[in-house]
Amino acid sequence: MTQDELKRLVGEAALDYVEDDTIVGVGTGSTVNHFIDALARIKGRIEGAVSSSEASTARLKAHGIPVFDANAAGPIPLYVDGADESNRRLQLIKGGGAALTREKIVAALAEKFVCIADGSKLVDTLGRFPLPVEVIPMARSHVARRLLALGGQPVWREGVVTDNGNLILDVHGLRIDDPLAFETAVNQIAGVVTVGLFAHRPADVLLLGTEQGVQTLTR
Repeated sequence: MTQDELKRLVGEAALDYVEDDTIVGVGTGSTVNHFIDALARIKGRIEGAVSSSEASTARLKAHGIPVFDANAAGPIPLYVDGADESNRRLQLIKGGGAALTREKIVAALAEKFVCIADGSKLVDTLGRFPLPVEVIPMARSHVARRLLALGGQPVWREGVVTDNGNLILDVHGLRIDDPLAFETAVNQIAGVVTVGLFAHRPADVLLLGTEQGVQTLTR
């Protein structure tokens, strides 16, 4: 199967976690796009969605799925999103699509976080994928220096502005042995909006698309 077919496989599988008459949290990215397309088939069963990005909001609305403001929705039963990396504790690196802050907010609202990814995203140690950090523009250089001191090689993702009007630094060369501590350390740097480490709020379920079908990992 191609990588896109594996993504479609897990996007479809995530439908099993959707409850009737609820608001569904929806993430961002190519894998999630398959989930959105699948969700459209059962849109009459749900109230609508809370979205983590302008891109996902547009795709949901194009399918006729109502999109609610997170402040109005309150806690939600389910959040479905992808990941750039996951370890076996379901701690994640996310933010390749620059939506990490809104993704963290929706994940925090969710009673259950189902992560969907192809099998290549499962790693023993996080950090091979560059770790995204969303920063306030005036703090870019300061944050970069602090990230260097933490052992990473930050690279400004030029030409990218987040939905919140901020910048992204991608931190290369990391081996994150203690994701909880590293997430805390980066979040404490002045000017950081958030870091794309989902360790304090990991996924509850990881659906991996493999040649043998969908593999389910739980915490």
